Amino acid sequence: MAIIHKNTSHPLPTTVIFAIINSVHLSERNPPISKNTRTRLNGEIRYPSVRVIGTNGEQLGIMSSREAQSLAHEQGVDLVEISANADPPVVKIIDWGKYQYQKMKEEAKNRKKAREKQSELKIMKVGLKISDNDLNIKVRKIKSFLADGDRVKIMIIFRGRELAHKNLGQVMLDKVLALIGEDFEIVVEGKPQFAGRNFSVSIRKK
Repeated sequence: MAIIHKNTSHPLPTTVIFAIINSVHLSERNPPISKNTRTRLNGEIRYPSVRVIGTNGEQLGIMSSREAQSLAHEQGVDLVEISANADPPVVKIIDWGKYQYQKMKEEAKNRKKAREKQSELKIMKVGLKISDNDLNIKVRKIKSFLADGDRVKIMIIFRGRELAHKNLGQVMLDKVLALIGEDFEIVVEGKPQFAGRNFSVSIRKK
């Protein structure tokens, strides 16, 4: 390989030249790894040897890709690449269509659970005359709900003649929110509202 340096008055040191040559040689030996992660199936699997797993998870040993494909064909199913980076690569004999269908059902189920989780609303009731100890217990519970990703509706409960002092509901709510804010950034959904004897607002973790 020729090294061309236009400025002949300052030639490159020999150590630098060898470093450049070695760098080029290394790059030629180690081409970039492909980011294509699409699963290879059947005839796309062309390794000299593969480790084969059966339909029930049993180890069928090491054989050529062609032998593994024939085995899958005899069972009327597919040969699927599981781990290309193993030595030798690992493949599995499965019904790919059925596997994909089951996988789609499972993903749909998980998405449904996630939506239900997001829409789940916990309710925590707090009385105006609650003791500090009981209030701390309720606040810890609210924090655990928020940590799990739940929304929480905080309800300040008025009893008897307490309704004559509605401003105390806001005072208690502010106290609860301040305690929660010690550990979480929260979003208050809308303005607190009265409904009968309850003064409530919903919150979620930011």
